[in-house]
Amino acid sequence: MNNENFILSEKLVSSSYVRQGLQARRGHEQLIRVLLQQGKCPEEGWSESTIELFLNELAVMDSNNFLGNCGVGEREGRVASSLVARRHYRLIHGIGRSGDIAAVQPKAAGSSLLNKITNSVVLDVLKFTGVRSVSSCFVVPMATGMSLTLCFLTLRHRRPGARYILWPRIDQKSCFKSMVTAGFEPVVIENVLEGDELRTNMEEVERKIEELGAKNILCVHSTTSCFAPRVPDRLEELAVLCAKHDIPHIVNNAYGMQSSKCMHLIQQGGRVGRIDAFVQSLDKNFMVPVGGAIIAGFDESFIKEISKMYPGRASASPSLDVLITLLTLGASGYKKLLSERKELYSHLAQELKALAERHGERLLHTPHNPISLAMSLNRLQTHSNAAVTQLGSMLFTRQVSGARVVPLGVEQTVSGHTFNGFMSHADSYPCPYLNAASAIGITKEDITLCIKRLDKCLKSLRKEASAEKSESVSPAEDLKD
Repeated sequence: MNNENFILSEKLVSSSYVRQGLQARRGHEQLIRVLLQQGKCPEEGWSESTIELFLNELAVMDSNNFLGNCGVGEREGRVASSLVARRHYRLIHGIGRSGDIAAVQPKAAGSSLLNKITNSVVLDVLKFTGVRSVSSCFVVPMATGMSLTLCFLTLRHRRPGARYILWPRIDQKSCFKSMVTAGFEPVVIENVLEGDELRTNMEEVERKIEELGAKNILCVHSTTSCFAPRVPDRLEELAVLCAKHDIPHIVNNAYGMQSSKCMHLIQQGGRVGRIDAFVQSLDKNFMVPVGGAIIAGFDESFIKEISKMYPGRASASPSLDVLITLLTLGASGYKKLLSERKELYSHLAQELKALAERHGERLLHTPHNPISLAMSLNRLQTHSNAAVTQLGSMLFTRQVSGARVVPLGVEQTVSGHTFNGFMSHADSYPCPYLNAASAIGITKEDITLCIKRLDKCLKSLRKEASAEKSESVSPAEDLKD
């Protein structure tokens, strides 16, 4: 209600009560005013009532919610189900226009404002999580792989003669398919083994630039967050190399926002060399439903160019989800989650190391990977490769999700390219292993249950192996005993 309505209310209810209600209303409005003025994530989280008030205020600004609206077009924000309408807070028009996902819609001022505010709040989060120099970003309603494809397609217009993308290997299908879908030929740069870690082969990257010619290379496609024993790419060195040869550089930062180390690598890469854009997932970093990503960079004009490449309007759902989440948590709440994740990473490492030692295995030494850990499975491998894969099945049926068992010698063809040792990021990693990650939202209870169930599974497999070995002993050998 506005001030005039509050004054009229005093004729019906005691003025002292009405003034108290007005003050409460102004408390909500003050929070909204600061958000619109600063465009930053509020330090403290909002109540659900404030968030819903804000979203309802935005919704009534869209033409589909005008009391006297008469729509005669093909897209008028009509919704058959009231349940669907409520699910979206009646923000039905989506974001952007046919020529630009960041453009304002004349008949959807509320949805357009939602889009602008979300992008501004997310930019603030990118800065306080470590990439202080980032100049622009936007939320796109596609997951990481397709968002990377959009970046590559935008670069095509800048480098029409280029056909190759240099890609330090990471065994994740969507990364590879993002390049193929955009119509380019990935040049796989095999990693080098340093101790237990798989790291960027800089010599091979330089050799490929010389061999193919810089003008024929669309970009270098590097990675931060990844499964151990692979570790984040040498971003600073790659950025310097890209600047030296005038080659664009796109970074897959899928779940790297939750790691200060990954964000620092991007900040430093942008400072000392060239990073054109970096892409991060919404669901992995903000605990929202799958379906959105953030495309960000240090050159505002290039980020705008990418947003204009998106064809047509877009769903507002990812923007709505991440805005609600950030307003609920506030900057302090999100930072707390990041701090807890980091602490639990150390706890997971300790627990996994102790478990590995009890079973004659070891925690692989991967200090450059700040999120994922790996434990060797050499003793299982001595029994059979099937025992290694069986462990993965056993964990899944015991409701341990996310644990990733990597056997030796897996061959996988992805979009016409055959990878040897698939899932291990190398043709022949020295040992099979199991992955576990300390990602945002993980709890100490998750770790305790995982270690307990993993321990039981390893004991069960060892017992089965011993029984099989006993059965395989011949009668003659029995007589010798």
